[in-house]
Amino acid sequence: MGFEIVLSARAAPLEAMLRQLLDARTLSGEIARPERLMAAMRHGVLNGGKRLRPFLVMESAALFSADGEAALRVAAALECVHCYSLIHDDLPAMDDDDLRRGQPTVHKAFDDATAILAGDALLTLAFDILADEATMLPAERRAALVLALARAAGAGGMVGGQTLDLEAERSRPDEAGIIRLQAMKTGALIRFACEAGAIIGGAAQEDRERLAEFGSAIGLAFQLADDLLDLTADAHQMGKATGKDAAAGKATLVALHGAGWARSQLNGLVGQAHALLEPYGEQAVLLKEAAKFVANRNS
Repeated sequence: MGFEIVLSARAAPLEAMLRQLLDARTLSGEIARPERLMAAMRHGVLNGGKRLRPFLVMESAALFSADGEAALRVAAALECVHCYSLIHDDLPAMDDDDLRRGQPTVHKAFDDATAILAGDALLTLAFDILADEATMLPAERRAALVLALARAAGAGGMVGGQTLDLEAERSRPDEAGIIRLQAMKTGALIRFACEAGAIIGGAAQEDRERLAEFGSAIGLAFQLADDLLDLTADAHQMGKATGKDAAAGKATLVALHGAGWARSQLNGLVGQAHALLEPYGEQAVLLKEAAKFVANRNS
């Protein structure tokens, strides 16, 4: 519970930043943004959520004494990408969900076409935020962030993983295939969140690689915990439908090895994540807590 309070406190300035970025009023040099589109975007973004990925950006950046406002804007950009992916993932052609975080999904609150466009707009907004001089970082760091997020979100990252996930309903992948799918679909953005902190802070390549590896470990833990919850939690607890993976015949590591094996793996991944953070001492305490939270969450 203590960590959830910290997570909530860190989310407050992010919420304010997202509200500002999703304001429908005309910005300098831009034509007016259509209000219905902006309303759909706000519905998909400003609907609660733990804001774990933004937290990882900001805490990873803090390891290197990075500018807090710049880290906040990068965190907001990443959350735009994450929320776009959820909007599209909920569509009838994808996972076909009616609820997200206990509220109607965007295509239910609006319509399919508006949901598609809201997702498109959030994805492009993310790169607008990163490239904008208002993200007060040297141009080469902003460019590095744009490149890293594009790769994490694209065909070799999240979108590629979503494709493999849909294919897994028709042809069950082996264990290596499941790990690859999950490292792309879920892990890629979490890995970026941690690596981004090192980029924002202008850290050495060794630090960037170490934080990326930490992100990979907790990304796998996040998906393992998610698969366990899909199997064991109820819809009220999760704020969305559960049991859908099993009903769709999707291959998961939990389905392959069982819940006991998954819990053992989660413990090992937390240990691995903590070991990677040892060089940062007390500065990494909250990131270590985040690893435990990811593995042990109940929603």
